[in-house]
Amino acid sequence: MKRAGELNPGGMAAILGGDIPMLDKLCAESSTADEIVQIANDNCPGQVVISGHKPALERAMEGAKAAGAKRARALPVSIAAHSPLMDSIQKEWDAAVDACAIENPAIPVIGNVHARPMLTTDELRADIKAQMQSRVRWTESVQAMLANGIQTYVEAGSGTVLLGLIKRIDSSVTGFALGNPQDFAALES
Repeated sequence: MKRAGELNPGGMAAILGGDIPMLDKLCAESSTADEIVQIANDNCPGQVVISGHKPALERAMEGAKAAGAKRARALPVSIAAHSPLMDSIQKEWDAAVDACAIENPAIPVIGNVHARPMLTTDELRADIKAQMQSRVRWTESVQAMLANGIQTYVEAGSGTVLLGLIKRIDSSVTGFALGNPQDFAALES
């Protein structure tokens, strides 16, 4: 992705207090034939990230503020992740995904491109490949899991960012962070 940013620079911005239909409209209005901006991440209600060429991004940020967003802040990145500006590395990304050993999942996996269950390696590969240029539909993905009765979530890594977003989508869920050996021990008890 870093190389894509060097080949086709862009940026990203966090918009707080705007909804998806409003931001979709603003991004379309802020885009031109040569400069695009689109929603990159639907993190949770009221927290959306947009991505694209810097001039279009700036127009969309100003439009979001004028439309009542609480905040529109550029992120400190030089890439436009989850947008067509990643196209310069798409073939390389696809080859890397194809080189990975992936098996049919034992349980359905909710993909972030379409926010629906995936059951085959072909579906998994297609979703991972498309993610490079597509919106992360995190809110819809969590809502799909909730609709299927999932109430407990585990975040593996060094933080609780995703658990925090899930709690903003549905505060009744239970979450566990697995970032160190003590976390694993606590989960077992």
